[in-house]
Formats: sequence, C-alpha cells, structure tokens
Amino acid sequence: MDFLNALILLLNYTIIPALTYGSQLALGAIFVTLIYGILRFANFATGDMMSFGTMASVLLTYYFQSKGISIGIFPTALLTIPFAIFIMILYMLTIDKFVFSYYRVKKSPPVQLAMVSVGVMFVTQAIIRIIIGPFDRRFLDGEKFIIKASKFKEMTGLNEGLAIKSTQAITLVVTIIAVSIMFWFLNKTKTGTSMRAYSDNEDLALLSGIDPKKVVLITWIIAGALATIGGILYGLDKSYKPFVYFNNMLPIFAAAIVGGIGNPFGAFLGGYVIAFAEIFITYAYKKFFTYILPENLEPDSLVQLLSTDYKFAVSFSILVVVLLFRPSGIFKGKTL
Repeated sequence: MDFLNALILLLNYTIIPALTYGSQLALGAIFVTLIYGILRFANFATGDMMSFGTMASVLLTYYFQSKGISIGIFPTALLTIPFAIFIMILYMLTIDKFVFSYYRVKKSPPVQLAMVSVGVMFVTQAIIRIIIGPFDRRFLDGEKFIIKASKFKEMTGLNEGLAIKSTQAITLVVTIIAVSIMFWFLNKTKTGTSMRAYSDNEDLALLSGIDPKKVVLITWIIAGALATIGGILYGLDKSYKPFVYFNNMLPIFAAAIVGGIGNPFGAFLGGYVIAFAEIFITYAYKKFFTYILPENLEPDSLVQLLSTDYKFAVSFSILVVVLLFRPSGIFKGKTL
C-alpha cells in the first residue's frame, strides 16, 4: 500500500509534469534545430517567437469566446491553433524577408545571424508588450480534470490521489500528432528529402536543382507551426505570461544541444531529458521516502538536491557537461 502511495506521489509531482513540460520543450527544441540545421544559425528569438504565436491564440480565444464559439469540452484555444499558426508564419516570413534574407544573401557568418536574431528577439518582445501587455493571461477554459485526486482516493482507498488535467493529456496527444506529421513530411515527401539534402550539403543540393528559396520558405512554415503549437500548449498548461517564454530559451537550447543540434529526433528526446532532469533534481523527496522507508529511517529534511529556484541551473549544468564531453549530443548533430 505504501509503495503504491509512493508511486502515485511520483506520478503526480514528477512523471506527469515532466512528460507535459518535456513535450513543450521538445517542440521548441525542434524549432531551434530546424533553423540551425537548414538556415545554419542559432535563433535566440525562439522563446519570443513561441510567445508571439501564443499571444495570437490568446487574443483569438477571447474573440471566439465573446462570440460564443467553442468546441464543447475542449479548450477554445485548440480551435485557434490554425489561425495562430497562420499569423505566426506571416510574422516569421516578414522578419525573414526584411532581416534574415539580407544577411543570408551576403553569406554572413552564423555568429552574425545569431546576433541579428537577438535584435529580432527584442523587437518581438516590444511588439508583444505593445499589443497585449506584460501581464499574466489565462485562456479561461479547458482547465478541467480527467481524474480528480479526491475521486481517485475514494476509488482506491489510497492516501495519495492521482490528478490529471485535461491540458496535460492534450499536450501529449497534440505533441505526438504534430511531431509525427513533421517526421513523416521530412522522411517521406520529396520536399522533406530536399530539405534534408540541403542541410547535409548546400552546394551539392543546389547543383541537384533544389530551390533554396523553397527550402527556406518550408523551413520557416514548419518552424512557425511548431513554435506556435508549443507555446499554446505551454500557455494552456500553465498560463500565458509573455516573458516567461524568454526564460524558457535556456532549457529549449539545452534540449536541442543535448539531443544533437541539427537533429530533430534528438531535439525531441532532448526536451524530455531536460524536463525530467529539472523536475527530478528539484523535487523534495521527503514524503516519498516516508512511504518506502522504515519509520526509524524516515528523513527529517526535505531531501531535495536543489531548490526549484535553481531549476534553470540544472539545464545549464547539463548543457555544459554535454558541450564538454559530447559536443555532438546524444545523437549525431547537424543532420535532418
């Protein structure tokens, strides 16, 4: 009985939150790795691009709700995803046309493009602040429980109750669908094959007749879709606070590098590696050990390796270790 209580405790406070958070990081990490693998620069505006797409979804959600438009038990935000993706893609293509394409034509080094992306990051932050402000926003629906802790306790007789939010389940399902479609596109379509060829060897791809403008266009479209979906899922699961997305830039980049920068599958797995590491290392295990250890061995302290205030330090530490000992990441980087 105590073992089951300990297991439910871990599910509630570590495993389920880590799967949800990992899914959100994975989508952002794939965004980073696609831009790096094909356009060959580190886009430091990633977090704010996710924030911009989420802002569009929040405003559209409020509009739909004011008109009485909904999709039943599901969050109205899901209905806004295609529209938010469209707005996000328009924004990204505009930025590319007036900013990144200039440096791409000049064959500027990756470091210069990375610095330009920092400028894009600040501009995007300013636009978001002007349009929606810096305050915390909620989607106002969709926060329902599939399983409630009190109900679970009644059914099982356990001390610990399992609580699963609908937004957590939606995050996992939508992530699996979005990533599956992306991998199918990259591996099974002619355009996806062209993108992989362009990533492997740009000069050889151009000699083969691949249109670089089309590759760049499709890359921004896919990246925009992933950034928007990841941002919306994060906002649904927690809340939309524009500048929180900027803070998520470190774990997103850590996920991309840990998985192997330039490798979408590695970035996908890297998101979960970072999420599980952050949550498991900062969780207080006192109650867990109280269940599984004899009474005379029960801990007096929180049994917490690091405070939750140091969550991002975990990402940074993993990033440093990987760069020192396995710079190519878990999987070989720079490949699609």
